[in-house]
Amino acid sequence: MPPNRLQRSLRATFIGMATNAVLSAVKLAAGIAGHSHALVADAVESFADVFSSLIVWRGVVVAAEPADEDHPYGHGKAEPIAAAIVSGMLLFAAGWIVTKALGEVAQPHPSPAPFTLAVLVVVVIVKEILFRFVRREGRAVDNLAVRADARHHRSDAITSFAAGIGISVALLGGPGFEAADDWAAMAAACVIAWNGFKVLPPALNELMDTAPDRKIREQIRRLAETIPGVARVEKCFVRKMGYQFYVDMHVEVDPQMTVLHSHEIAHEVKDKIRDTMPSVNDVLVHIEPLGIAAKRVR
Repeated sequence: MPPNRLQRSLRATFIGMATNAVLSAVKLAAGIAGHSHALVADAVESFADVFSSLIVWRGVVVAAEPADEDHPYGHGKAEPIAAAIVSGMLLFAAGWIVTKALGEVAQPHPSPAPFTLAVLVVVVIVKEILFRFVRREGRAVDNLAVRADARHHRSDAITSFAAGIGISVALLGGPGFEAADDWAAMAAACVIAWNGFKVLPPALNELMDTAPDRKIREQIRRLAETIPGVARVEKCFVRKMGYQFYVDMHVEVDPQMTVLHSHEIAHEVKDKIRDTMPSVNDVLVHIEPLGIAAKRVR
């Protein structure tokens, strides 16, 4: 992993972690003091953000480790693993909030204090800024785990916004409307669960070595076919490992070509693809005699 990519990924993660730790403590204290169940639930979700950032941090660090004897393809899978865990934490947090809110909605409790609304306004603004920053960094360095962490920040902002609506209704409605913040918490939990489901498929796809976008595969094929001596690209398999791609391809050449010449062509194909597409880490080229593959199919 390039140093700049690792540095930017860790910076985004650490900034998010520190911000969440502070906001979580503030929201928990304000929720308890201000009698707001939605704010307490929001604080718990923020604490989950802290743990998810820790997971992302470890995932990014492990993914940056070079290939070794036990992991010849590197450690890039640590990123989608971290993203999948973060997704699971989002789903768990959503379930916890719903369970807690359902248990409280029918119970009599005092209306939340007005100052809890002011706390939430500040939280929403800070979390939205944090979400946009972390998302930008995650996209810039193509880090799935960091992008998943960004969605966690957006979920926290949505939860806080929903809690703010519930508190506002409870304050404006007066007696009889105390449960409004509980209903708001449940509505926010649905959004959190949706964000969790959106993060999970890309992570699982990468863990299952799902082929990347067809445009990437077609570009690799075209580059290989520009090398003199390459008659046709028979097969081209591409898989993603972290932010890098690994290619396995079968290239057809003249059956009368010498082993040495075909070996040189294979290296030219590999060098051409890697030089043109820096995101491709390695290319394994298997040489096939032209026409033999078609005969095998028949």
